Amino acid sequence: MTEPSTPPIPRHVLYGNPERADVQISPDGRHLSWLAPDEGVLNVWVAPTADPGAARVVTNDRRRGIRSHDWAFTGRHILFPQDTGGDEDFHVYAVDIETREQRDLTPFDNVTAGLAARSRDEPDRVLVQVNDRVPELHDIIAVNIVTGDWDRLVENPGFAEMIARDDFTVPLAAAMREDGGVTLFRSAEAGYEPLLQVEMADSLTTAAIGYPADPQHFYLLDSRGRDKAALFRAKLSDGSGELLFESDVADVSGILTHPVNKTVQAVEVEHQRAEWIPLDDEVRPDFAALAAGDPGDLKVLSRSDDDASWVVAFLHDAGPVRYYRYDRPTRTAHYLFSNRSDLDGYVLTPMFPQVIEARDGTELISYLSLPAWSDPDASGRPDRPLPMVLDVHGGPWARDSWGFNPEHQLLADRGYAVLSVNYRGSTGFGKAFLNAGNKQWAAAMHDDLLDAVDWAVAEGIADRDRIAIHGGSYGGYATLVGLTYTPDVFACGVDIVGPSNLITLLESIPPYWAPMLQVFKDRVGDPTTDAGREFLASRSPLTYADRIRRPLLIGQGANDPRVKQAESEQIVAAMESHGIPVTYVLFPDEGHGFAEPANRLSFFAVTEAFLAEHLGGRAQPYDSVFEGSSISVPHGEAGVPGLAAALGG
Repeated sequence: MTEPSTPPIPRHVLYGNPERADVQISPDGRHLSWLAPDEGVLNVWVAPTADPGAARVVTNDRRRGIRSHDWAFTGRHILFPQDTGGDEDFHVYAVDIETREQRDLTPFDNVTAGLAARSRDEPDRVLVQVNDRVPELHDIIAVNIVTGDWDRLVENPGFAEMIARDDFTVPLAAAMREDGGVTLFRSAEAGYEPLLQVEMADSLTTAAIGYPADPQHFYLLDSRGRDKAALFRAKLSDGSGELLFESDVADVSGILTHPVNKTVQAVEVEHQRAEWIPLDDEVRPDFAALAAGDPGDLKVLSRSDDDASWVVAFLHDAGPVRYYRYDRPTRTAHYLFSNRSDLDGYVLTPMFPQVIEARDGTELISYLSLPAWSDPDASGRPDRPLPMVLDVHGGPWARDSWGFNPEHQLLADRGYAVLSVNYRGSTGFGKAFLNAGNKQWAAAMHDDLLDAVDWAVAEGIADRDRIAIHGGSYGGYATLVGLTYTPDVFACGVDIVGPSNLITLLESIPPYWAPMLQVFKDRVGDPTTDAGREFLASRSPLTYADRIRRPLLIGQGANDPRVKQAESEQIVAAMESHGIPVTYVLFPDEGHGFAEPANRLSFFAVTEAFLAEHLGGRAQPYDSVFEGSSISVPHGEAGVPGLAAALGG
């Protein structure tokens, strides 16, 4: 085996801002838009469709960066959400692409808002959901994007979700039941009346997901009576539905609808990799033409109203996202650009899908990346066992997917095998797999991770004595579980915004999450009863902090509304009281994760130095990585080599 002879891939190439992202085409097809840095901060850029090189910036964010955007049907306004310092109190903004005049459409204090609907019939107005009246509930308001005038369209009487149409009606709403199920309501003359009852077992795999142009129907993902969520066209009158598509291997994960009449034309199913299945003969040749031009996983990002132009992306595991404008009349894809052209100059590693069998026979769809120099024939097996990082996804009701993953690439470049596991409780694989994670935090969900470690060792991938566990949110919790419940398995751990105490986690959820509290009661534990609190304490790493024997790095955003700063500080204090070393990194201007590039780069600089010390891989020097970052290290600078000196301490 040949050790790497090239310098480490610079952190900024993998974790800096993308060159371009979130590419859209305007409804009239005249303009392209995307996110790109302006003075180092992600902003919205607009260009004529015929001349992408003539792009100009139309927003002026100077701090956190814009993360997503949509076109209004005016053809000259762009809509985007933004919060402050990661607090997730999102406002909805509109900007005029000609004048660059920007307007806050939700100028309320202490609210979180989101775009609910746009209308071709009323292009100057949009529907927005906002919790200005009652913090726990989101009303639907109609806002004029030119004047800022607004009207409260619907007062939310207690629903967890209200689902608006593009004709500015709100035909459907959903409410949690005390038994953990969901009731779907329909609008009627006397208010909202029950339409469908969804049991707890189906509550995360059954949902209304949109409307056709036909006002008598809606689209429903439905796992009732089956394991995998299937797609139905259902009647608003009684909820009965016509089956449009089902898969026996995975849930329907996405749909493609016609831009105007909203007919479903294709569905996405993701098992090991994502696959689009055309349902409409009209688009079948388009998918065939696109697949022939690029081997990556296809995403249709945006379509003009006349459907003559699409913007599509192809995702790759060992290269950047590639964007194209697809001309339907000629079935020709015109390459636009990639999201990170700097990647083209480096040796990247493929991502190998793996099916790992847990101790009870459950199949765990997983993804493995290896240092390129350790696997010269790209077989998915190194020449000898490597130090390994078990990278655990958050949620937990989410999933890992195939494609370019900066953590996999950076860690593999530094000399580690990297394994991501869709443990039970992950989404996309049917309700049985998801529900197998109910109240299994620190139990069967953790066993799946341990079984994946054993598999990696047995396959000759991982060195048993040099395995780290790493993750954010639930992945951070899993890290703490790994170091407390199984203190001898992992050589070290990296916890990013992970909860340490499930009781305080559930007692401090944001007010607008209150309608979803029943989900946590049924799937995690009930903090409102003595028995429930005892159970949650038994599944909380904080309870067993004195068991930690291996090095731990914790990263936290001070403004995190989901996993409060107290979750990190509780376990740091407990470890300190027991004389157990820990390094605690805090960002005062971040929330649930690290959005600002300088902060993101600084934390991963600390992470790779920490892992190099305890696993033996390589690390890029700190150099000037902390310039422009708000990083502070309240505890344990000495736990990471060179950190104190690099911070100027």
